[in-house]
Amino acid sequence: MARKLVQIDESKCSGCGLCAGACHEGAIGMVNGKAKLLKKELCDGMGDCLPVCPTGAIAFEESGSRPWPVQIKLVSPAARFFQEADLLIAADCTAYAYGGFHGEFMKDRVVLIGCPKLDSVDYSEKLSEVLGINEVKSVTVLRMEVPCCGGIERAVKAALSKSGKEIPLQVVTVSTQGDLLER
Repeated sequence: MARKLVQIDESKCSGCGLCAGACHEGAIGMVNGKAKLLKKELCDGMGDCLPVCPTGAIAFEESGSRPWPVQIKLVSPAARFFQEADLLIAADCTAYAYGGFHGEFMKDRVVLIGCPKLDSVDYSEKLSEVLGINEVKSVTVLRMEVPCCGGIERAVKAALSKSGKEIPLQVVTVSTQGDLLER
């Protein structure tokens, strides 16, 4: 298994120090007014530093890996992997309910996941930031047929509206039996 490590883009770092404070392992510190990964061996790859970075200077990278984090609540709207991306916004359950999730939906897409029922947040604000500051090429929503998944679809549609951009949207629904209902 490849290991994920913090990558800090010094040109984007404002020197606020929020990431160093959020890093419970002490892997990140401040050097000459910029955040630095000081101790690679302490970086746990969990990403407590990511959501506090106001400039999107922090990302996790590994060779051949997918962008991380994938939780809508944790991702920085300014993360560079959103530029020119085809975005998949998926309800948590879809990856488990639909066997073709990885092969059919993740390929060549940046993936964000969430559960509007369990997270009890309105994703539309974060998603409208992502769409507003990045040149996203397309958005696919993958949701379950259950009513609570309607929240993720509504949040994406609200975010698209708030962004003021014309971004192609596709909504695909997975049945509770694991079949695709709409395409």
